[in-house]
Formats: sequence, structure tokens, C-alpha cells
Amino acid sequence: MTIEALTAPGAGADTPVPAPGARQFWRRLRAQRAAAAGAAVIALLVLVAVAAPLLAAVEGQDTTTYHADLVNSAAGGVPLGSFGGISAHHWLGVEPGTGRDMFARIVYGSRISLVVALGSTVVQVLIGVGTGLAAGLGNRFLDNLLSRTTDFMLALPTLVFAIALMAVVPDGFPRPVLLMLVIGLLGWGGTARIVRAQTLSLKSLDYVAAARLGGSGTWRIARRELLPSLAAPVITYAAILLPTNIVSEAGLSFLGVGVRPPTPSWGQMLSSATTWYEADPTYVLLPAVMLFITVLSFTLLGDGVRTALDPRAASRLRVGTGRKGGHQREREAAAS
Repeated sequence: MTIEALTAPGAGADTPVPAPGARQFWRRLRAQRAAAAGAAVIALLVLVAVAAPLLAAVEGQDTTTYHADLVNSAAGGVPLGSFGGISAHHWLGVEPGTGRDMFARIVYGSRISLVVALGSTVVQVLIGVGTGLAAGLGNRFLDNLLSRTTDFMLALPTLVFAIALMAVVPDGFPRPVLLMLVIGLLGWGGTARIVRAQTLSLKSLDYVAAARLGGSGTWRIARRELLPSLAAPVITYAAILLPTNIVSEAGLSFLGVGVRPPTPSWGQMLSSATTWYEADPTYVLLPAVMLFITVLSFTLLGDGVRTALDPRAASRLRVGTGRKGGHQREREAAAS
């Protein structure tokens, strides 16, 4: 889902539609099996991230202890045993070269991916909503200034600037917090453009004009009249941003400018695994599969949220379901 698709005339940018109520939204979301499956996987991932210390304690391992006796030093540090050294004491094997437990590092690594993705998305939404509202409600000069700033942010080579910023910040600064700020501060342009387009459409409607005639100021109108109507497109775009931010964190850690050892991160594991993919393919597959499942789940949930919040998409879903039900009834009548 692109920014242009969300702000195109056919997507409701110039003819805003009311968002569904909470009960109706949950009913529509549950009706989509892919979105429900994605939500279930995300809930499980969140549970794993929260319970990471407990899970590691149940296994009896941690993320930093070296097990030199579990790797073959003569072969360069390849784990002893099959599938990366999987055993009753090391459920997913051990890390090549160091012998650190892979299960503990995987479950702790989920914390970094989820926290950084969520934190950077919050930063993007806050800056984007504020900038888009100011541009849509401001005078022509302010609108032009903020719109050109937004275009500049969208045109930036984000990865290059992120690498530069991550490289110059002192090592003492918490890397997960730095990742949130860098990804968030460089990625708010899309949210700002969507909010501006919606604000320009909404502020010409009758209820906004009535509030203005009633003496409400600009920011009171923004807070009480516009923000509730902006919730649906903003939530939709935020759901799309989450998997993108997970990939961004993994990419920066893979390039060596993200989370630093010994803190575990899936992207960092993939970076280390590039030299072990032939000798120990399990070490490559585990973080790669976790990243794939996480990104896919968030993508499915984001698409489901978009459909549930869009009355047009929901009506098409109902029509398709009704047509399928009609065909089923016809087949049953013919069989009888």
C-alpha cells in the first residue's frame, strides 16, 4: 500500500467517509482469516518478548554465556551435533564460534525488533500528524513550507542518512532508543502527506465550518473535529509502517550500525551468519525465519486493519461473502 494509494481520490482523500465504531471494526477484522492469523502470531510474539527472561530460565540458559565445549574449535567453531547443536539443554542449538545459546538470543532478540518498530512508528505518527495538520490548517506560506519539507524528507536516501547518524552517535547512548529516534525522525514524511490530504478534504465539510462559525479556534477544531476523523487513515498507515520499521532495524543491525553485541538482535545474527551459512545453515535460518514470520504477520494485520476501517472495502467484502453464500444455497437447493 503506497502513499499515493491512500491519498488518491478513489481512496477517499477528497470524499472522507466516517470510520466504523469499535464493535463494527472488530467484527470486520475477525471476519478476515488472514488478518486474524496475523494478529494471533503477533500476540504470540509479544508474549514471547515479554516472557523472554522466563523462557530462558526454563531452558536454563542465558544470552551471554560462552560454551566452548559445544563447538569444534578445530573446524573453526562449528557447533557439535546436528542442526547447530540442538539438544535438551539448548533447544535451538548454539551460536557458531562462541557456543552461546540460540534460543535465549532469539527470544531476547524479539524484544529489540518489536520495541524498536513500535517506538519508531509512534515517533513517525506524532511528527507526521502534527506536520500534516499544521500544513492543512495553516496559511499558504506555512503549507508550502511544510509541504516542501515533507517532500524533502520523502526524497532523502534514508538508509544512507541513518547509517551516518548511527555511526557518529557515541557508543554510550542506548542503541535501541537511538534506532527508534533515527528511524522515526527520517520516516514521518508519508504520514504527514496523508494527514495533510485528509485535513484539506475535511476542513471544507459543513460540521467543520459550523464549528468555526461557533467561535472555535484552529487547534480546537483540529483536536475535536478533525483528529477523530483522521484516526482511521493514520491507524491504517501506522499498521503498514510497523513491518517496514522491523526491516529497517534488521537492516541497520545487519550493516553493523544498529544494536551492538552482546545485546541480541535478529539483524545482528544475520550479519554474523554470513560467514557460517555453509557450515551451519541453522544459524542463518532461525533469525531469517523469525523476521519473515514477523513481517508477514504485521503485513497481513495491516491489510486487515485497512479493510476493516474502509467502508468501501468492507462493503466489497460483504458483497463477496453474500455472493458466495448465494452460490452455496443454490448448490444445496440443486442437490436436494
